[in-house]
Amino acid sequence: MKRDLRVGLLFALPWILGFCIFLAYPVIASLYYSFTSYSVLRPPKPIGLANYQELAGDSVFHQALGNTLLYVAGAVPLATIVAIALAMLLNTKVRGMSYYRTIFFLPSLVPMVALGTLFLWIFNGDYGLLNEALRTGHIEPPNWLGDPSWSKWTLILISMWGCGQAMVIYLAGLQNVPVSLYEAADLDGAKLWAKTRNVTLPMISPVILFNVIMGIIGALQVFAVPYVMFPGGAPARSTYFIASYLYDNAFQYQRMGYASALGWVMFVITLALTILALKVSERYVHYETD
Repeated sequence: MKRDLRVGLLFALPWILGFCIFLAYPVIASLYYSFTSYSVLRPPKPIGLANYQELAGDSVFHQALGNTLLYVAGAVPLATIVAIALAMLLNTKVRGMSYYRTIFFLPSLVPMVALGTLFLWIFNGDYGLLNEALRTGHIEPPNWLGDPSWSKWTLILISMWGCGQAMVIYLAGLQNVPVSLYEAADLDGAKLWAKTRNVTLPMISPVILFNVIMGIIGALQVFAVPYVMFPGGAPARSTYFIASYLYDNAFQYQRMGYASALGWVMFVITLALTILALKVSERYVHYETD
């Protein structure tokens, strides 16, 4: 028995070491540093709750938090709708469907920095491809990158580019919906929207819940594309998010303690929104065992 235990621990040792070194220690250390004044170059100095008290009155943090929550409120529902619509289209029996599925999934594999550079050209207000297309249709285009009222919506539109991963998960969920339910709906004379609303969406509701929660977590951590497209949160800090503020405090201002406090506040917000999504889902998510 003891020999089996030793053998099992030896096999699990690489994972245990990786977990302790790369996850457990950084989490515990960041919690400790959040109660200190720490510049990395000097030993941390305990200051109690001063970092969190400063956050409460930090106007830049409040603006970054508002920008982040607005981005989550816009990007998550829009990406969810687009991903479900694509999955339903790609669930039909059409010749060459595997190629179409690959085409729609490939954009989600593009690195974030390359993606930000690409969309800088597309959304450029003077000679961007999108604005040139709008001018061709005699539509006066907005200044996507320079107008604070449009900049966040630009990022929300870009968030649809990476919905291919969620689309694949939705597609797997759609293929598990019993065909007999659609046949029964056809016998009752149900149209496409009625079948979607009463059969498809309830049957894939657990998949929708999973993707929405993952989308919330990912949207709260948005960093690379805004950092490339809108340096410093320009224009007028309208694209300055919590992750960007955390990065600046940690690596530009050398305020690692304050950045750690930001990280833990971000964690609490993520946890709260996840719990809220789980609570709301109790009325709308249906499992096979229900």
